[in-house]
Amino acid sequence: MTDVQNQEPDSKTQQQVENPFIEGIKTIGLSAILAFGIRSFVAEARYIPSGSMLPTLQINDRLIIDKVSYKFTSPERGDIVVFNPTEALEKQNFHDAFIKRVIGIPGDKVEVKGGRVYVNDQALREKYIDEQPNYRYGPVTVPPNAYLVLGDNRNNSYDSHYWGFVPRDKIIGRAIVRFWPLNRAGEVDQSPVDSSDK
Repeated sequence: MTDVQNQEPDSKTQQQVENPFIEGIKTIGLSAILAFGIRSFVAEARYIPSGSMLPTLQINDRLIIDKVSYKFTSPERGDIVVFNPTEALEKQNFHDAFIKRVIGIPGDKVEVKGGRVYVNDQALREKYIDEQPNYRYGPVTVPPNAYLVLGDNRNNSYDSHYWGFVPRDKIIGRAIVRFWPLNRAGEVDQSPVDSSDK
């Protein structure tokens, strides 16, 4: 007697083979659940609707937003972050997410004067802006669990110097990769600031 026997499938076994239509629905359903899980907890795609981050990010750029890193680390100066509207922005009927660059982290003293941004009395060397800021702001101290964010297009950005700080719990994630357009695809610069004048 052999260990494996050939048997004709009985009618019960034949019924266990599912209809291809049902299999397709299950596959689509599982894919949707996985996609929702990834988008909710891991990463998501976003597009740039305005010019507030020019020249770093162009209108209609498509980015991947990392939603996991900040569960283990805190945002750092220079990170480009996506965040939900703050309370001040909600009062102005803003509902869509914003994207800006972190300039001040908790405890930092930030001031804009003479066309420069100063953090803790040190001028930032910002290699990503086209125009120096033509406004004066601060000095302000960034409170605990909050961040000061500015757009790279300093003179055409609705950012912290208008409406205040971003609470930590409003930050969705960090822009890490541009995937469209293809000719500019690649990593988004994550270390663009230096607080020393070299």
